[in-house]
Amino acid sequence: MNSSESKIKSKLILSKNLNFNDKKLELIELFVKELLNFNQKYNLISKTSEKDIWNRHVLDSAQLIKHIDHKNFNSLSDLGTGGDFPGIILSIFYSDLLTFHVKLYEKSQVKVNFIKAIIAKLSINNVYVYDNDYQYHIIDTDYVVCRAFKKLPEILRISRETLKKPHKLIVMLGKSAQDELNKASKDMIYKYKLVPSITESDSKILLVDATK
Repeated sequence: MNSSESKIKSKLILSKNLNFNDKKLELIELFVKELLNFNQKYNLISKTSEKDIWNRHVLDSAQLIKHIDHKNFNSLSDLGTGGDFPGIILSIFYSDLLTFHVKLYEKSQVKVNFIKAIIAKLSINNVYVYDNDYQYHIIDTDYVVCRAFKKLPEILRISRETLKKPHKLIVMLGKSAQDELNKASKDMIYKYKLVPSITESDSKILLVDATK
């Protein structure tokens, strides 16, 4: 599948299956354009993934909304948001909800500068950027999302020792998801489940209910 076909297929899923309206799709289009331009000089995403950005990055991030209950909760935090995935995609989706807030944590100043610029460009009002490592902040949030952030045992430690309780943890894992989970099993003190990713048949999403 070439990049154009991938984009068309991804946008169809975003619209039909994930309820992204035309306005939100336009914002994603603008975001992708700005990111690819910025990526020519700075490495926000790998060069090899640029051609499949709509599937590998946009749709991969957007699928998380299926696991977020925005009607009963009002905030999420993206730890190590990097090139704005999944944080900005989620911010765009929830941009019309005045009571739902997205918090982005990133320690790279280059990436933070891009994040702030894209937020201004898209005129998104429900997103906040914290331009230091997560450990410099008190993170009080309903959901925590992690995509290519840290190894699973470290994420679980952060959830257990650093984040305020209760919260729900959403970790995007690759093809070695079950192996990672097996190795981290001694640190898994909360209820959890592993669900399939819609973008990669072998990838998984770990959902953890981190209570007290």
